[in-house]
Order: sequence, then C-alpha cells, then structure tokens
Amino acid sequence: MFKLKSLLVFLLFIIPIAAQEKFVTPIDEADKDKTFLEFRTKLIEAVQKRDVKYLLSVVDKSIKNGFGGNDGINEFKKQWKIYNRNSELWKELLIVLTHGGTFDKENKGMFYAPYLFTNFPDSVDEFEHQAIFGNNVNLRSKPDKDAPVVASLSYNIVKTDYENSVKSKTNKDEFLWLKIETLGGKKGFVKPEFVRSAIDYRAGFERRRGKWTMTFFLAGD
Repeated sequence: MFKLKSLLVFLLFIIPIAAQEKFVTPIDEADKDKTFLEFRTKLIEAVQKRDVKYLLSVVDKSIKNGFGGNDGINEFKKQWKIYNRNSELWKELLIVLTHGGTFDKENKGMFYAPYLFTNFPDSVDEFEHQAIFGNNVNLRSKPDKDAPVVASLSYNIVKTDYENSVKSKTNKDEFLWLKIETLGGKKGFVKPEFVRSAIDYRAGFERRRGKWTMTFFLAGD
C-alpha cells in the first residue's frame, strides 16, 4: 500500500512536468493604426515586386544593420547587394513583414516585426530555443518527407539538435532537416523553414513627422 501511494505521488509530479508545452502564438497589432497598416501593405507589395526605389524611400538614413557599428543606408545597400534582384533581402524582409508584430508598449509610434521577436517568453532562453513558425507542421520520425508523422506542431517552443540534423551535401551552411524536441518531449524532424529563432531577422518601424520609416533590420544580439 505504501509503495502504491509513493507511485501515485511520483506520477502526480512527473506528469505535469512531461506536458509543459509552451507556445509563441502569432499576434498582429498592425490594424490598431490605420496609417501603419497602409504603410506595411504598400511596403509588402514593393518587396514582392523588388522595388528598390520605394524600399529605399522608407529606409531611415541611419538604419541599424547589426551590432558591429556598420549602420546607415549606404551600408544597408552594400550589405544586402540591394540592386541584385537575387538578393536575400527580398526573401528575408518579406518573411518579417508578413508575420505580424506589435507596437511598443510605451511608444505607439514604434512597431516591431515579426511577432516572434516581441512575444517570445522571458522564462525561456532565446539563445537555446526556437519556435515552430507555422500551423500544423508535420513532425516526422525520420528526415524524410515520406516518413511517418509523429505529431502536428503549431507554434511550439522547441530545442534544435543541430549536430544530428541533416545538412545539404552541396552547402555546408544549409540544413535540409532539423532534429527538434518540444518542451513537452515530442521529438522528430521538421523542415528548417518551420523553425525560427526570436533573434533571427526582425525589423523596427518608427513614425517620424507623420511618416513611417524602417529604423532597423538585423539579426543576432
């Protein structure tokens, strides 16, 4: 009887721990300010068209490009090779712009995107964890599109095992599959486009003298 009670007490403690999934739910506050919503809509269209002229018209002259001190619009052009239609800028910026965001709590004239940047919980180490960047993402038992689906994930916080993930044979910096584990213990493989860090590329926009501008576009910390 004593052993049974001990087992029950143990299970009461262990079960909640094993089920502590955490999520970064999408949020988009853009419609709280009509002027910003209109600005973002036009900017998204410009990025889709790869309209360099319009993009540069909304980039702040002192835009922050990173944490190395190489800021300003000229460095922005150089860093992103902006006149090259195949520049990675267009893909990265479009992802940021089309995944929500929030206004600064104290300064409503500032907007940050995407939602993952401002919504990642403080209780979780953003350097060691990432989040599923999508809804109903297949978690597979093996790094193969035909492998069995072991779970469907939506915005779960995860930890990525890069050492046991699958890299491209032609590009050592490119992953084909990421091996991940959710905080609740679900393990498997997902495509890399569905896993994102809170400190991946993000953008900041500020309204100055009635005009919205992009004041930073960077990654890292």
